[in-house]
Amino acid sequence: MIQSSNIQTKSVGMKIFTDDQIWEIKQAAFDIIERVGFKCRHKQVHKMMKQAGAWVKEDNIKIPRHIVKECLVTTPTGWTIYDRNGRRAMEVEGEKSHYGTSTASPFTRDAFTGEIRNTSIKDIELGAKVADFLDGIDFVMPMGTAQDVPGDAAEVHEFPAMVSNTTKPAVFIGYTALGCEYVYEMASVIAGGQDNLSQKPFIIAYPEAIAPLFFPDEVIERIFVAADRFMPQLPGSTVQAGATGPVTLAGLITQLTAESLIHITIAQLRKKGCPVAMSGNVGILDMKTALMAMGAPENNLALAAQAEVAQSFNLPTWGLAGATDAKSLDAQAGIESAFSILSQGLSGLNLIHDVGYMAAGMACSLEQLVMGNEVVGMTKRFVEGIKVTRETLARQIIEDVGPGGHFLVQQHTMDHFKKELWTSNLMNRQTIDGWKASGKPSMEDRVKEEVRRIKENHKPEPLSDKVISELERLKKEGEREILAKLKKG
Repeated sequence: MIQSSNIQTKSVGMKIFTDDQIWEIKQAAFDIIERVGFKCRHKQVHKMMKQAGAWVKEDNIKIPRHIVKECLVTTPTGWTIYDRNGRRAMEVEGEKSHYGTSTASPFTRDAFTGEIRNTSIKDIELGAKVADFLDGIDFVMPMGTAQDVPGDAAEVHEFPAMVSNTTKPAVFIGYTALGCEYVYEMASVIAGGQDNLSQKPFIIAYPEAIAPLFFPDEVIERIFVAADRFMPQLPGSTVQAGATGPVTLAGLITQLTAESLIHITIAQLRKKGCPVAMSGNVGILDMKTALMAMGAPENNLALAAQAEVAQSFNLPTWGLAGATDAKSLDAQAGIESAFSILSQGLSGLNLIHDVGYMAAGMACSLEQLVMGNEVVGMTKRFVEGIKVTRETLARQIIEDVGPGGHFLVQQHTMDHFKKELWTSNLMNRQTIDGWKASGKPSMEDRVKEEVRRIKENHKPEPLSDKVISELERLKKEGEREILAKLKKG
């Protein structure tokens, strides 16, 4: 089912840890799994772990490292993710980076009024539409948690709102196991059946455990739903330095690694060979405000470092960038977004979400997404590096032009400039006079205009009427069944 390629596009990168340091972190993570274990009440997990040879006492489970290592052997080292139409879209492997939108925020910053208000289904539709247009955005997530639909069944509303407005691959959280099942059924309808979806997956699940080392029943059920269908999934616990994890970054990364390994083990014991990443999210607790600082340099350092550890296991990675603690599209928003996107691009982290987050993840912003897309384009060009060949060295061309000449009319320039030189959509490269003549637009002005232009002019490829009708039926049925189940207890 999962196919991949060995094509590498990353040339420029960075290294944070030595091999010895990575080894120490991995051994510490295995020690935590063996000696501390994790909390889980799910009876099926207890049964699986006992059968595998783990230590289970009440809600505490400790796993010998040989069991974890056996599960790592069966975990796929790379995935091919397709788009909604079944075309190859992302090779999730090695150090290939793909960028995606923010998600799950209760608030949205209105791109036209600047108002921070409750997220609606219309916001999620527009977020997907804008992301569909942006070249640098490779996958989408529902941009926010809709507040105008029943919260317990929000995924059955958010998923069709998203996939109706983009053909790009999708990552979804899911709020309940039953909701996830309905999302997969909707995806199967779009793909033309469950077999087609299994062969060419265009969605990735995102079950989030709770740090430190707690796997609630609902998270377990979502892990099972994805594993049973052999659909890719992303461990996503958020470890806050000094709050839900150690304040030292080495300790935080060790805990993240342990939680990912536990997630992988649960999934593999449920369904051997199912695709699971090694990943997590990092939050830095600001000791002045007691709030999570997503724009902190330590956040980016820890995320890049945990990607290195995951890469040492030869597994796909997941993290975040493009987020800011700012509440408006100001210099802080630009600084924090750019720093994080470049950091994670240099780290070779595979799936990088949260481009578009503002206010420490409390608000999704199309302005931040559009500006972040520009930085993603710059970063992708930067990490490609410089290709050195006989053609690019241009010895003959330099000889032909000679001293005092120019290269504007050379065929070599025509052949190479589009690929060699990144083109900006938003950066102001006008003359001073030209800028004045155009009304002295700021970056915020240009971003707002770009959002408006996309909203008014971009037309995503539509789903068929038959598929739309079936999604609508499943949405109504799913909401009814989820709410009834919750009411029943």
